[in-house]
Amino acid sequence: MRLLLLNPNTTGAVTERLLAAARQVAAPGTELLPATAPRGVPYIATRAEAVLGGAVALEMLAEAAEIDGAIIAAFGDPGLGGAREMFDFPVVGMAEAAMLTACMLGRRFSIVTFAQALEPWYREGVEWNGLAHRCASIRCLDGAFRSIADVQEEKEGLLVDLACRAVAEDGADAVILAGAPLAGLAGRVAARVPVPLVDGVQAAVKQLEALVSLRPRKAEAGSYRRPAPKESAGLPAALARRIGGG
Repeated sequence: MRLLLLNPNTTGAVTERLLAAARQVAAPGTELLPATAPRGVPYIATRAEAVLGGAVALEMLAEAAEIDGAIIAAFGDPGLGGAREMFDFPVVGMAEAAMLTACMLGRRFSIVTFAQALEPWYREGVEWNGLAHRCASIRCLDGAFRSIADVQEEKEGLLVDLACRAVAEDGADAVILAGAPLAGLAGRVAARVPVPLVDGVQAAVKQLEALVSLRPRKAEAGSYRRPAPKESAGLPAALARRIGGG
């Protein structure tokens, strides 16, 4: 099983964190293929940045060769809906996978992350997935950080405290440590939070492995059926071929 681990941000160190966390749970025989966006922003934090990252993600998916499935490894799942329309293989989003996994661990979940700027985009992601009634809260740290690559070490204690507050004050039955830069943190601090912690990329790996094993057909009806071919201009060749029906 060959799975593309697609980071739509441009920070290679974050891709390395994602890969390390993903390898901890991948089944024997699962090959993880890391890829970092060739252009864009160091980390996606706004709606506009998500649109840019989603477009780059579609290009990267079109260029991927001989894969069985793909993970869009940014918590807001930029480009996920479009990817499911365009490609025959299963595509899983890190945020959706984390939330669905959290729903299997408790009635209500909270999302905890490292930057206040992420809150509006994350909240819209919860609503897009139809899970607002299962979300107890979205809690974000408020303050600057030195490096996106090392934010989980810098803010570890504050993130643990925020997760514990989500349990005590918001009634969360499970907590998602959200954002690609926090990959791997859940396992390290699990004993310090009194409810299950969910790591988004690990949840995505296990859900994608299950989907690939189930061999779902490509939808030919419904909202995720393949779009009708059309001409395009100025797009990378692989993406242009896909949009043209190739």
